[in-house]
Amino acid sequence: MNKTVVYLGASASAEFLADLFLCPFEAVKVRMQTSIPPFANTMREGLSKVIRTEGYGGLYKGLFPLWGRQVPYTMVKFATFEKTVEAIYASLGKPKDEYSKLQQTGVSFTGGYIAGVGAAVVSHPADVMVSELNSHRKEGESAVKAIGRIYGNIGFKGLWNGLPTRILMIGTLTGAQWLIYDSFKVFLGLPTTGGH
Repeated sequence: MNKTVVYLGASASAEFLADLFLCPFEAVKVRMQTSIPPFANTMREGLSKVIRTEGYGGLYKGLFPLWGRQVPYTMVKFATFEKTVEAIYASLGKPKDEYSKLQQTGVSFTGGYIAGVGAAVVSHPADVMVSELNSHRKEGESAVKAIGRIYGNIGFKGLWNGLPTRILMIGTLTGAQWLIYDSFKVFLGLPTTGGH
């Protein structure tokens, strides 16, 4: 079986399901971040306010754009990490177990950083659109109509606003996540991730 297909399928499935739980919190978070005066003071207050004013559907009006951002992000993040770590070990010329645990966690950080950069780039336009939808979608407006209107205002170039900052942030964060994850595994006597 093709490992890349497994990486992509597993990560897409996990993200698809996780977003069903994430979406209501994302909807409230964006409103709280972008409203003056504040939309709500707490998440609980925000959830209640959305349900009261828009119904439960208001918590999920950004679900499809969220999937458009998160599913590709997660697929690229995990598949790129696995393939990058495999490529690094293949280019180094020795089997993974012949490197020290410190060297292996260095490979994990590097693979994670590269995966984070790829994930940031592939998901950035959808990230911008999700933020715009959650803060500027008109009541009763369909997602398709809202996306068209927002895109008309910001254009293709606007979908890429803030990308360098996001690359630095997501690359570093993802590299650090894999470094911490594998360091903890090494501490417990388990092997590092990737490069099978």
